[in-house]
Amino acid sequence: MEQGRFLIVTGMSGAGKTQVLRTLEDLNYFCVDNLPIVLLPKFAELCRQTPNRDAAMVVDVRGGSADQFVDILEEMKANGFPYEVVYMDAGDATLIRRYKETRRRHPLEQGHNSLAASVALERRSLMPVRELANQVFDTSTMSVADLKTKIRSMYGGEEAAGHLLIVVQSFGFKHGLPLDSDIVLDVRFLPNPFYEDSMKHLTGNDTLVADYLSKFPQTFEFLKRECEMLDFLIPQYESEGKSQLVISVGCTGGQHRSVFIANKIYDYLRLKSYHVELNHRDLNKKA
Repeated sequence: MEQGRFLIVTGMSGAGKTQVLRTLEDLNYFCVDNLPIVLLPKFAELCRQTPNRDAAMVVDVRGGSADQFVDILEEMKANGFPYEVVYMDAGDATLIRRYKETRRRHPLEQGHNSLAASVALERRSLMPVRELANQVFDTSTMSVADLKTKIRSMYGGEEAAGHLLIVVQSFGFKHGLPLDSDIVLDVRFLPNPFYEDSMKHLTGNDTLVADYLSKFPQTFEFLKRECEMLDFLIPQYESEGKSQLVISVGCTGGQHRSVFIANKIYDYLRLKSYHVELNHRDLNKKA
C-alpha cells in the first residue's frame, strides 16, 4: 500500500488558504484547519498509518512561530516523511483590501498594530517558510474560480498526478513581476504596437496587432529560440518531479506584445500535448 499525498498549506492570512482547503476536501483529502505547529509531526505519523488517503492541513501564524515551523519541517524531512508545502501569497494592497471588505481582524493585529503593519509583520516572519515551499500561489489577480481550477489541476488525483501543469501568463512590468514565475521572458525588445494609433487601444488578441508583430523577423526568431529552450527544459523539470511550471511573458503594460507571444507559446505547447493553461494577468488593466 502506498502512502497518500501530504500537503501543508500555509502562507499569508487572506491569501486563500481556506479556499484551497475546501477545494482539497472536495477532492476527498482529509483536511484539518488551523493545526498547532507542535502537532504537525504527530498528525503526519497518523496519516502514515492510514495509507492511500491524501491529507492536507492549514498551518499558519495562528499555530506557532515561523522558526518553530521551519524546525519541525526539517525534522520531518530528516525522518524521511514526504510532504509538500503549498504557500499562499498575495500583494499587501490585495490582502488589506480583502480584510477591509470582510471586516475581519488580522491574526497579528493588536491594539498598537495597524492592518498594514500586521500584514508586513506576517510577511517578514513567514519568509523562512516561504523559502521551503514546493509551490507558491500568488492570488492577487485570481478569482475564486481560477484558484479552484488550479488546485484541482495540480492535486486532483491520479489523472493529474505525475503530469506537469504548465501555466503561460502574460503581464506588464509596470504592474509588477508575477511572484509565482519560474521562467520570465522579457519581450520589450519587440516593436510596440501601443505607439501605432490604430492599435493603441487593441490587445495582442486582436488580428491587427498579431499581423503587425508577425511582420518583424525578430518576433519569430525569438519564438523559435524560446520554443527550442522549452523543448529542452520541460522534460528536465518533469524528471525532477516538478508539478507546476509558470512561464511569465512580460512587456511594458501587458496589453500587446506579451499577450501575442504568450498566445504563441501556449499554442505551441498544446500542439506538443502538454497540460497547459493560459492567463493574461494584466489584459485591459488601466495604467
